[in-house]
Amino acid sequence: MKLSKGERIFSIVNIMIMIFVCAVMLYPMLYVIGHSAMGDAERALHPLRMFPRKLDWTGYRYILSSPSIWSSYLVTILRVVTGTAFNIFITSLLAYPLSRRKYPARKFLTVLITFTMWFSGGMIPNFLLIRSLGLTNTFWVYVIPHLVDPFNLIILRNFFMQIPDSLEESAKIDGANDFTILMRIVLPLSKASIATIGLFYAVFHWNTWWDSMLYMSDKNMWTIQYLLQQLIANSNIYDFAASSSVAKPPAEAIRMACIVVATVPILCVYPFIQKYFVKGVLVGSVKG
Repeated sequence: MKLSKGERIFSIVNIMIMIFVCAVMLYPMLYVIGHSAMGDAERALHPLRMFPRKLDWTGYRYILSSPSIWSSYLVTILRVVTGTAFNIFITSLLAYPLSRRKYPARKFLTVLITFTMWFSGGMIPNFLLIRSLGLTNTFWVYVIPHLVDPFNLIILRNFFMQIPDSLEESAKIDGANDFTILMRIVLPLSKASIATIGLFYAVFHWNTWWDSMLYMSDKNMWTIQYLLQQLIANSNIYDFAASSSVAKPPAEAIRMACIVVATVPILCVYPFIQKYFVKGVLVGSVKG
């Protein structure tokens, strides 16, 4: 179909705007990646240059030889895997009854859960609660307080509401209970939304650092993001890799390399889930 002159102009303007937006979003990422492999002299002479003339991997060798980096990586990976699995399981168990119109407390519980999206007890009451439960300096402080996110719960509940009631009725006629219906019918039909909220939960667990700051005094249990925050904020950056056998590179190279190391893994996960992302969010937000 031949486009009119106005439609061609509109398409060109849209393409130019998208190119500009992509450039604005890519520049900080390329800047950090480039400077992480850039020599100190070149970084000082050309502070805005993205691509180094000569590659220098000293920063990567230094941080990857540090035991603290690897222990933080292990804690973060365990947190993402364990936390996301528990999040999906508990959120599904709560979203399923809330999606059933015959459940009498459905509206009341939905309002109660939605209320927590805007109001909370605050940082100090949360800290006192976590301490009274004995979760400080334990791995479970990364999992239990974040079991259910109200936004993700609403997305999954709305997706479950799209599943025809006739499937549930047929399963009950065959003798299936509610748990069997959830596990063998509802969840297999909800892969798009499960993948979407799984991505949301995984990104949250990977990026969060404040709970390490509040509840974790043991450095061996720090997450990679909190270690990165300490690397950026601390004036003596070499304290975090004191046992490293590699010669000490400039502090800026260590910071840039650590940012790349902490960011790349979660970026590698997104392409495998991206095909479910839009469908899961849109379908899960049709009904209330």
